[in-house]
Amino acid sequence: MKTLEIAVAGCGPAGLAKALLLHRDGHRVTLFERFDAPRPVGSGLMIQPTGFAVLQQLGLADTLLALGARVDRLHGEAGSSGRIVLDVRYRALGKKAGFGVGVHRATLFTILLERVVAAGIAIETGCLVTGSESLSDGRRRLLIEGERSVGPFDLVVDALGTRTQLAPPCGRELAYGALWGTLDWPDDGGFDRAALEQRYRQASVMAGVLPLGRLPGGTREQAAFFWSLRTDRLEDRRAAGLDAWKAQVVDLWPAMRALLDEIVSPDQLTFARYAHRTLRTPAKRGMIHVGDAWHSASPQLGQGGNMALLDAYALAMALRMAPDVPSALALAVGMRQRHVELYQFLTALFTPVYQSDGLLLPFIRDRLVGPMSKLWPATRIQAAMVSGLIGNPLRPLGLAESTISHEH
Repeated sequence: MKTLEIAVAGCGPAGLAKALLLHRDGHRVTLFERFDAPRPVGSGLMIQPTGFAVLQQLGLADTLLALGARVDRLHGEAGSSGRIVLDVRYRALGKKAGFGVGVHRATLFTILLERVVAAGIAIETGCLVTGSESLSDGRRRLLIEGERSVGPFDLVVDALGTRTQLAPPCGRELAYGALWGTLDWPDDGGFDRAALEQRYRQASVMAGVLPLGRLPGGTREQAAFFWSLRTDRLEDRRAAGLDAWKAQVVDLWPAMRALLDEIVSPDQLTFARYAHRTLRTPAKRGMIHVGDAWHSASPQLGQGGNMALLDAYALAMALRMAPDVPSALALAVGMRQRHVELYQFLTALFTPVYQSDGLLLPFIRDRLVGPMSKLWPATRIQAAMVSGLIGNPLRPLGLAESTISHEH
């Protein structure tokens, strides 16, 4: 295909990865960012073998491993009872099993942004994208706040996330969100440096700790702490005060005291809201939506960032293979549609088990599903779900799972 003029709206990890992949293939790419300078939003995430495969293609895997924290298992217990209800180990996938990498969003963002800047990819800052305009020749212009427009572009890539202005509203806001904070790793806290650990009380209370490795330029290991909370109870929690909330956390998980001592102000915590949405039409004339702009869900399976990286790679691959932009967009959507639908279904199915006001589902989870999940083939199925590999999403993209060694 000829060299294209491409606009990527959104300077998050998905947009940055997309820009790198398209620039590498010779296209002229411009990134559009609403802030005066690109910056990360959020706390920690886990790069799964799926997203890791894309970062390998970009030559960033070693940098990620040097800064992030390798995660070999996910472990969850019911309250202070010690009853294990979640025990997922990547090694259940076999000798060539991968692993997760806990990383701060700022770290992943910096790794990608440095490569974008080094490649000379244009970044237009202070541009709040409000829409787009389709032209008669199939190209598009981006509409920017302040009655400005830019373009035309042969292709617009929407990486603006769940609340994108480039797609019609759809889906539903989820009742539960989460308080997130980034803290120093407590050396004597008793937490596992190679695990995402969680504690639950029924399905209405959940706390978790994820190792994040180091921030760029930093020397201290970091941890992401999160606390599940209904959105409509956020103001009540704030009104009750920090000490009352800390007491609630410690009551669920006494070891948390080592982390909570670092929190001296509510400003250290960020509340994240979530939505479950899937665009019926992820691509149209001259434009494609990727990542959360196409599909978003509860972060229960931790797949959002990884799915976005797969979307990015699929589009780059489709543009190499197809004769024109419309054919490429159809091909890119086709490569990802099955996997997207599968994970949207699984997330909708499992979210109430971990985030809801119900009593029956967590009762079954704790006393039946938990013990059964330790037996084969449940161990392998769970590992495939968490790793993002269920449904075999790497094969359509020509990405080899064998390049991600458990012995790395």
